[in-house]
Amino acid sequence: MDLALAQARVIVTGGASNIGRGIVHGFAREGARIVLADRDADQAAAVRAEALDLGAAALEVVEIDLTTDGAGARVAGAAVDAWGGVDVLVNNAGWSVPGFLTEQTDRALWQRTIETNLYTAIDATQAVLGPMGDAGAGSIVFISSDAAFGAIRQGVYGTTKAGLIALARTTAREQGRRGIRSNVVCPGLVLPPDGAVGAASLWAGGRDAVFDDDQVEYVRRQTPLRRLTTPEDVADAVVWLSSSRAARQVTGQVVAVGGGSSMP
Repeated sequence: MDLALAQARVIVTGGASNIGRGIVHGFAREGARIVLADRDADQAAAVRAEALDLGAAALEVVEIDLTTDGAGARVAGAAVDAWGGVDVLVNNAGWSVPGFLTEQTDRALWQRTIETNLYTAIDATQAVLGPMGDAGAGSIVFISSDAAFGAIRQGVYGTTKAGLIALARTTAREQGRRGIRSNVVCPGLVLPPDGAVGAASLWAGGRDAVFDDDQVEYVRRQTPLRRLTTPEDVADAVVWLSSSRAARQVTGQVVAVGGGSSMP
């Protein structure tokens, strides 16, 4: 099926590593024009080369800390300046440190988690509503998580990801009359493939620093399909939701992509 995303103007926040990289690859295969916003310039440059090889019509890298004031406007402005508008925003930027709620008492950790996962999405969303509304069309996809529904060692992180669902549904209700659709993808555990993360990624210290083998196996056993989610799995759902042809009448929805690990 032709998803009508060739030449689409797409922004992917946190697009340089793991899930974000997979999403960039997904849009590249559709021939989209992509703004990749990430603080890791070296990894973003590598993903840019990959995306162009896969068929992206163009890819602009915006090296930026998305938690800084004005970041959303700068990223949206890059797409508007280059191509005259924004068709798709994927709010993918995220960060977490797994830990039991009784142990994560550091307010600085709370603040960084909230700012990275929630504030960046609010900022970027507000920045694209103008150009999308002027065009009378647009799609926003929020990358949440299974942790939004409650997960061991994910209390603070899951709270921010639950906030994204409320933000997405509010956006859907408020902006639908302007032709803007807003949806959520909730991945299960996604382990990065080799070469899929940069030095700034939370996975840069090695997979065991985030999930050791026993924890990974526990997740796999609790998943009905008995397999882990890949970046490509997430990308396929995001690309579908972004298509005004394939998902024209889909807004305010939460799509879990985790082999049944959650069923919202």
